[in-house]
Amino acid sequence: MSPDIETVESLLSKLRGIVGPRQVLISAAAKRRYCRGYRYGQGEAAAVVRPGSLVEMWRVLQACHAADVIVICQAANTGLTGGSTPADGGYDRPVIVLNTLRLRRLDLLDQGLQVVTQPGVTLDQLERRLKPLGREPHSVIGSSCMGASVTGGVCNNSGGSLIRRGPAYTELALYAQVDSQGQLQLINHLGLELGTTPEEILARLEQGNLSEVNENSRHCTRHASDHEYARHVRDVQAATPARYNADPRRLYEASGSAGHVVVFALRLDTFAADLTPTVFYIGSNDPAELEAFRRSMLTHAEHLPIAGEYMHRSAFEASERYGKDLFLFIRRCGTERLMQAYAIKSRVDAWLDKLGLRPGCTDRLLQRLSGWLPSHLPARLIAWRNRYEHHLLLKMNEEGVQEARRLLQQHFPSATGDFFECEEEEGRAAFLNRFVVGAAIVRYRAVHVDEVEDIVALDVALPRNMQDWFEHLPAKLAEKIRFTMLCGHFFCHVMHQEYLVRKGENCDAIKEAILALLEAKGARYPAEHNVGHQYRAEPALEDFYRRLDPTNSFNPGIGQTSRRKHWR
Repeated sequence: MSPDIETVESLLSKLRGIVGPRQVLISAAAKRRYCRGYRYGQGEAAAVVRPGSLVEMWRVLQACHAADVIVICQAANTGLTGGSTPADGGYDRPVIVLNTLRLRRLDLLDQGLQVVTQPGVTLDQLERRLKPLGREPHSVIGSSCMGASVTGGVCNNSGGSLIRRGPAYTELALYAQVDSQGQLQLINHLGLELGTTPEEILARLEQGNLSEVNENSRHCTRHASDHEYARHVRDVQAATPARYNADPRRLYEASGSAGHVVVFALRLDTFAADLTPTVFYIGSNDPAELEAFRRSMLTHAEHLPIAGEYMHRSAFEASERYGKDLFLFIRRCGTERLMQAYAIKSRVDAWLDKLGLRPGCTDRLLQRLSGWLPSHLPARLIAWRNRYEHHLLLKMNEEGVQEARRLLQQHFPSATGDFFECEEEEGRAAFLNRFVVGAAIVRYRAVHVDEVEDIVALDVALPRNMQDWFEHLPAKLAEKIRFTMLCGHFFCHVMHQEYLVRKGENCDAIKEAILALLEAKGARYPAEHNVGHQYRAEPALEDFYRRLDPTNSFNPGIGQTSRRKHWR
């Protein structure tokens, strides 16, 4: 028996003693949904461990540290760049995936003005908890409809669609790291006095014993959100992006850490909910017309939009056709059951894999079934799809509605564009159609597996002053693409450009060619989905990772960096 096997077997025995045998997964079928990325990536892990308390999580981490294994911390595994799963190609130490989804406690501070969340809390869970208080988390339906976790958003610099709130960010975290001396440390920067020893701190947090420390927490000087963003995004003359993954402004301990620290809890601001928003649906056949409106609103409007989402007609059509079943599932069942549905699908996929069937059988079956269902989108949205190539969904709060109407009427109708004010149902449908587009592209790949090599998914931040924002690929490059999907958070100039590459073409070469075009325009990437294993980390970002994790013990290889101990 090799030393690695001996080490792993001894470690697995200890882990079973900590969390129980049922929470240490070692079979390929059981590990499948934890070791395969939602869109990209899959690799091997010795085990997946699912602690049921923060104290158990700490003891698991201690055991893994003593055994000198790699730990990849993971919550919902909804990332788009493969950054929360093991990567193919191997590591120099055994890998343990530490899944935190059982750790779902969240506590309110100051009547809900802030929250303290454990690492398995999802955006959907937090949104539902805050709704009776008239408050919202940093992000609402979008990433949350896919079951994304609050901690994953902060660690991965997720941006979200809400213009006034900026990237997910906090300076208040409770996390573990391995220092330069190789010592495992628990660091309490929550701004809450919870005790002195790790197990005392974690046990108190686990019990929600926070009432005595709430008053002192008011005097904390660290920020629990990006409080500068609303001003930052308005600078339409700036030659830099509003937000991007490696922005030094928002790399701080857990924020942007990409798994190079292990987060036990976060403290975050919440926001007053916009209870009666109005949605305007804008269509145009001239992208410059939308940019002129963006600049006018950011420069002159007193009230920023809640959200301003761009969709190209191709994105609309892909979402309409390949995201229909997800759209209807969310409308009928809500987002709270979505993770359970994905778990069932993953188990069925694993069973079909064992039978030797082609990957994607469940997707093709669901797509065929959804094709029999009646049209699910309001008639005016369909009419605008047929009439216009470019679509902008503008959501305004009550204070900004009249101002938005005036600005829209100054720009539209025109020879190339127009807008309408949505009824409540139309507005809900428009935004949900926008937010299922990511899943729709994954479905497209599965359905057209014989024609599509893979997805090249780019997440780019354009300079705030860029006017020629719409991407036109050179003909020789465009002919290698079977289908193109373009959408984005338009007022932030964060664009999602996804290309389904024709069978037999080199995806890596195509990706590098497109990124070179974007770099020439001053774009930065990724914008909000983390580098994962798809992008190379910029030098400043890699330096941040090295300072957080000098021994390279947690999630090594992110950003195409070294996977070896001590970054060798």
